[in-house]
Amino acid sequence: MNRHTSIRPELCEWIRATTRAGHGIPEVLRLMKASGYDPRQSRTLIAEVLRLPLSAINAAATISTTVPQGLRTKHPEAPQATVDGRRLDITLSVDAPTIRVLDGILASQECTELIELARPRMQRALTVDSQGKHQVDQRRTSEGTFFALNEFPLVGRIEQRLASLLEIPVSHGEGLQILHYLPGQEYEPHFDWFDPSQPGFEAITAIGGQRIASVVMYLNTPEQGGGTAFPEVGLTVTARQGSAVYFAYEGGDQRSLHAGLPVRAGEKWIATKWLRERPYKSA
Repeated sequence: MNRHTSIRPELCEWIRATTRAGHGIPEVLRLMKASGYDPRQSRTLIAEVLRLPLSAINAAATISTTVPQGLRTKHPEAPQATVDGRRLDITLSVDAPTIRVLDGILASQECTELIELARPRMQRALTVDSQGKHQVDQRRTSEGTFFALNEFPLVGRIEQRLASLLEIPVSHGEGLQILHYLPGQEYEPHFDWFDPSQPGFEAITAIGGQRIASVVMYLNTPEQGGGTAFPEVGLTVTARQGSAVYFAYEGGDQRSLHAGLPVRAGEKWIATKWLRERPYKSA
């Protein structure tokens, strides 16, 4: 795909607005064809604007428009946002890929309570394989656990806070995951979205569809290390208690590659929320 394709700003905004309103790629392609765009050119334009691999657009184009299409999150805008009676400071904004640092998303007491709720049930953290099953991955060396949606009052409040901030229903979120890293532990560079070209993509997205965004909330401040790195853009977000990094990728932005950097001293606790394009319910 030619990354230097010239696209009119009005068309860029229309594609973004239409997909965020919940219209899928097939519907956007249909509307562009009705307006006189060549289908092959339209796929390239959509891939460029949404920063998705062309292979993902081609795969999505084969899906019937009768299949319910997904929502997109609203990106918080600097300098501030107010949600759940809390004022959040958006202290960093990156547009390509979409990254926001949210200061004050959690209170210190909420961070401590989440850790204490999770501590008795921690075990080796798992990743999701191509069939949607959890597996041990040597790239992730932390311990973790999941909370079911609204499992505790605090979990429910945080889920609703994120839903209000990002303007997407609570039902579109996977269960809140708590991770604990000790010195030397890390999560090597990876993507949170699922690759449409890999075997098992249909199985893993059968419920909830594709992942579209992530929120990583820091529950403590490590003595050294433990930040979240985005190597494609040369950015590292410092792990600071009560803050979070939000990033959206809408199913395939290669620049959303990220890593949980090694903890060099102390420990790190985080809470991660993955958001899906459609309502999600784990098996």
